[in-house]
Amino acid sequence: MGISAVLRAFPAIFHPAALRLLGKTLLLTLLVFAMAGLGVWTAVHGVRLYFGWGGGGFAEAAATVIAVVAFAWLLFRTIAMAAMNLFADDIIVAVERASYPDAAAIAHSLGVGASVRLALASVVRTVGWNLLALPAYLLLLVTGVGTIGLFLALNAYLLGRDLADMVEPRHAGLPPIAPLRRWLMGLVSTFLFLIPFINLLAPIWSAAMAVHMLHGAKSKSR
Repeated sequence: MGISAVLRAFPAIFHPAALRLLGKTLLLTLLVFAMAGLGVWTAVHGVRLYFGWGGGGFAEAAATVIAVVAFAWLLFRTIAMAAMNLFADDIIVAVERASYPDAAAIAHSLGVGASVRLALASVVRTVGWNLLALPAYLLLLVTGVGTIGLFLALNAYLLGRDLADMVEPRHAGLPPIAPLRRWLMGLVSTFLFLIPFINLLAPIWSAAMAVHMLHGAKSKSR
């Protein structure tokens, strides 16, 4: 069922609602990174003036670019999924109407308040757990594969929870996605976020996959 959900979710990327959502998600993500860049430049500029260091504008710009690139590499998935939470109804409704019209007709919309809470919870959970795991990441570097293994396992759990939180509250009468299936869904999504260019589409692809994971299990059980 997991592979089927991944494959069935792929066409949703090209849905007009998905393209609109992609634009909004990327715009909000870029806005966050731009604000982070402005904050870093302000801090670097203030520190340089305080200590009287030379270098001027070029050094400040270089430090800002390096910091923002590192910030983007580390937190792109976190920010993109938070942005996705704010607009998830766009693609979820489109996929449900196309593949599960009966369920779409009785779905419960989360509303802006709940979407904001989910987005903030996603950010806090992702950053918090990865910071807690940082010592283990560093210790496992000597194994060669331990760090990436722990990263994939932990973030598969976190992403699986984020995706389930997007779709399950819309259908309180349906059983939740099983823990193993949720983790596998998160693992696939984590891999999508690691692939250049594909990672731009990963939030939409993952949300559509979550819809099929939730409703597909019900269809299969009949």
